[in-house]
Amino acid sequence: MKKYTPNNPAWNLEKEPVHLYAFWHEAFSIQECKKIIDIGKRLDSYSATVTNFEKDNKIKLIPSKQRDSEIAWLYPGPKTDWIFGRLTTIIMDLNEQFFKFDLFGFSEGCQFTHYKAPGAHYGKHIDQVVNMGVRKLSITLQLSDPTSYQGGELYVHGDDEGTKLSSAQGTLLLFPSYVLHEVKPVTKGERYSLVSWITGRPFK
Repeated sequence: MKKYTPNNPAWNLEKEPVHLYAFWHEAFSIQECKKIIDIGKRLDSYSATVTNFEKDNKIKLIPSKQRDSEIAWLYPGPKTDWIFGRLTTIIMDLNEQFFKFDLFGFSEGCQFTHYKAPGAHYGKHIDQVVNMGVRKLSITLQLSDPTSYQGGELYVHGDDEGTKLSSAQGTLLLFPSYVLHEVKPVTKGERYSLVSWITGRPFK
């Protein structure tokens, strides 16, 4: 058996260059956030579910106490191309700076999410799903004025305590889809956000 030495090229002791999260303040203006909220409110919405796998490996979406919110889906089109164009430019920039993942792009549209008091939330989870497209980056665009609600903080967990991310209106937050994260219960008012996942080739 070959003896381990610090200079053995089989052992990579370099630090992981991937960051826990990244952000872009004022990705969208206050007026643009209000416009996206207006677009989202016109869409058909329904109660959010979580993904579960049955014994035969079939995907099943089920209600869960882990998640309480209303969602609708936003896709590219004449009225929304400006949203996806802006998101794409910023995501590519942040990915190059902080993650350097091999990405394809959007494959699921954007989820318009509505959390309202009392208690709407999303417990600790990761966004990667077995037997589906390889989600590499998760994004959240903060649409609501943070003074219009209480609670609803987005946390990413690199440790037990977690890190609270910015709730500034118009901020785009980006983190690897394998990172544990949660949305705390909204205790007053309503919080709107735009969420999506950027896919790519399998990690290797």
